[in-house]
Amino acid sequence: MSEKKIPYKIYLSENEIPEKWYNLRADMKNKPAPLLDPGTCKPLNAEQLGVVFCEELVAQELDDTTPYIEIPEEIRDFYKMYRPSPLVRAYCLEKALGTPAKIYYKFEGNNTSGSHKLNSAIAQAYYAKKQGLKGVTTETGAGQWGTALSMACAYFGLDCKVFMVKVSYEQKPFRREVMRTYGADVTPSPSTTTSIGRKILEAHPGTTGSLGCAISEAVEVATSNPGYRYVLGSVLNQVLLHQSVIGLEAKTALDKYGVKPDVIIGCAGGGSNLGGLIAPFMGEKLRGEKDYQFIAVEPASCPSFTRGKFAYDFCDTGMICPLAKMYTLGSGFIPSANHAGGLRFHGMSSTLSQLYHDGFMEARAVEQTSVFAAAEQFARVEGILPAPESSHAIRVAIDEALKCKETGEEKTILFGLTGTGYFDMVAYEKYNDGVMSDYIPTDEDLEVGFRGLPAVPGQD
Repeated sequence: MSEKKIPYKIYLSENEIPEKWYNLRADMKNKPAPLLDPGTCKPLNAEQLGVVFCEELVAQELDDTTPYIEIPEEIRDFYKMYRPSPLVRAYCLEKALGTPAKIYYKFEGNNTSGSHKLNSAIAQAYYAKKQGLKGVTTETGAGQWGTALSMACAYFGLDCKVFMVKVSYEQKPFRREVMRTYGADVTPSPSTTTSIGRKILEAHPGTTGSLGCAISEAVEVATSNPGYRYVLGSVLNQVLLHQSVIGLEAKTALDKYGVKPDVIIGCAGGGSNLGGLIAPFMGEKLRGEKDYQFIAVEPASCPSFTRGKFAYDFCDTGMICPLAKMYTLGSGFIPSANHAGGLRFHGMSSTLSQLYHDGFMEARAVEQTSVFAAAEQFARVEGILPAPESSHAIRVAIDEALKCKETGEEKTILFGLTGTGYFDMVAYEKYNDGVMSDYIPTDEDLEVGFRGLPAVPGQD
């Protein structure tokens, strides 16, 4: 179909919201390694995981054979409030770059939470309500997940306890207040309200926190209070499953116009949006039907893919969670406080880690100032102020488009615009004032985290 007939924004109808999530693991020859009990190093079963997570979410977490899982009608009804999300042709960015590349982005920021996180938050809240629970606990870094979960819990009448990484709690008071407006209880982490928080503060006085710290506190509260379960906004298989609506919608929209992306780019912290965006495309690659170039983009200050080790590790700093095999910097790694966005988790999704390890995708680490330069360039021509996390993907999308300008290749680039940056103005202010700095951990810095990797039989 003629390029001129492709609109700036491709909208799907309500009837085209996916009716089923796509389980990428079903098409993986090498499945993600199982979660292990940290005490016995044996795979955890549904009963053991059910102490921490909701029952039906446990079933989704352990299912690596069912390719499509039905989306309950109640969740699809909620999705209709803000889905389908638009697929946008970045004509203005293409023109500004002078590139022959065609650039598309899937915009997930058109809901009050401002990000893709709501896709999984509403699903997890639904299953918690269905199980008859009183409430849920969680952690949040930049605040998008906590905001989304507070909205979902308000919708279903659930109590919501959020442990927010302290540096974000202090830098993003308005994000915190949105959560409280939706009824969430928000605590800066590490805190003195949990035994693990107190231990972390004793060992690291003055620490600005990490997702690993906040996870430990949220899990402690969930497992010590009857009627509560812990929910997570990234990393887990179940979350990537829920986020597959992003990729499924994007593929449907592109197929309408006969467009096949050559390069698919997503920012990577724990892996939720990246896994969701690439899911149906990666499925085609795994089945040998089509080929794509997948690029995961992470911050140079928290480079789990590009400089981490593929090993079993704790998902939390307090070392009470199951062991997951993933690319990790060590559960004790705490990113520099100068890092302005999310993407602060020390590890990466086991599913994405296995795909990366097997060579199905590549990863790049980018420095913070270059990320914000790309964010402002994008905002000035496309009219959307992007979240710092999303801007990592924008950075590499621009880099790939400029390569096409040099070579004359007419590649089609798709990236995920995971959310808006209107609660990140402190970071934008630092960049505009010229006081934002780049931090890249040294090998010695990373070695501290690696020394804390658990001893697992068969692991080097």
